[in-house]
Amino acid sequence: MSDKNIILTSDQGPWGKPKGSGGGSGNGGGGWTPGGGRKSPTPGDLDDLLRDLKQQFNNIFGNGHSNRGIFIALLIFSLLWLASGIYQLQPGEQGVVLRFGKFDRLATSGLRYHLPTPFESVEVVNSEVIRMETLGGDVNSARGAPSADDEILMLTGDENIINLSFNVQWKVNDTKLFVFNIPDPKQTVRAVTESAMREVIGRTKLEATLTGGKSQVQEETRKLTQDTLDRYNAGIQILQVNLLNASFPQAVVDAARDVQAARADQERARNEAEAYTNDILPRARGQATRMLQEAEAYKQEAVAKAEGDAARFTSVYDQYKQAQDVTRKRMYLETMEKILAGTPKVILDNKSGAVPYLPLPEIRGRDAEKPEKGNP
Repeated sequence: MSDKNIILTSDQGPWGKPKGSGGGSGNGGGGWTPGGGRKSPTPGDLDDLLRDLKQQFNNIFGNGHSNRGIFIALLIFSLLWLASGIYQLQPGEQGVVLRFGKFDRLATSGLRYHLPTPFESVEVVNSEVIRMETLGGDVNSARGAPSADDEILMLTGDENIINLSFNVQWKVNDTKLFVFNIPDPKQTVRAVTESAMREVIGRTKLEATLTGGKSQVQEETRKLTQDTLDRYNAGIQILQVNLLNASFPQAVVDAARDVQAARADQERARNEAEAYTNDILPRARGQATRMLQEAEAYKQEAVAKAEGDAARFTSVYDQYKQAQDVTRKRMYLETMEKILAGTPKVILDNKSGAVPYLPLPEIRGRDAEKPEKGNP
């Protein structure tokens, strides 16, 4: 093809014509006028220009090889176009193959092929990765508590305002539904989870939200979010909802602390009252029981003593009826013994008068009270 190339010289124009030539017939419409301006092209000049372009094209590709060059170019383009349908899926990934925009099949991991554009296309989704969305600010980050712009304010069941921060963990469990039914999965999960959390908090009291009721709030929110996404046919599985932080809004935090302090004082006073009640009531019940038992014992003792006295009187009376003199004398002696046992005594002798009385019972009593030798 080199022998047909045109080499331009200083005497030739850009199309292989001598400089200053008008390009054939006409009056030199392509040249310069004596005044320095260019003439307007004539129809004859345009024909010459087209003829020159055709000649240049033939010189580049060659008359004999033009069809073969075009065929090779088309063949290479076709091979590259067909090879554009080759793709590979990693473990855990699934491909949704669309034929003219309509679902055709699901492809699993490995080297796969689909018809090139515009016949088929593929949407790749990782169904094993666990995704997480955080709402209300990340309280575990370096910036600490969420700012006012990140606050998610909710109304509790007892009409208190609370600021919540939580996250939701989810993954894809149906790739076809995930691709076709929701245009923005991330935003959908965030909106549904926040709505479910508001509903659960709206029927939960503040105390339960701040203390031991967190696990119940999390589980109810997860179930409600999953039920809503199932109704949407979203192809999403909610794994877990974690309540990161539950606090009062910045605007009312001081007043909320005062309320909490008052509730703590109330709880402490209630506990002290219950402790006092638990202490005094058992003792009072014990004293009442002891008094009842003592009264019952006294009753039984008095009744038994009265019955014994009555039985003894009856026995003495029976003896008295049988031997009145003997019984009367014995009763007199027993009575005098009881009377004189506790009175001082003086012995009178007819000859010498008063005789000192040695109180032997008192001496024996004092000797009995003295400790034995060797004992302290």
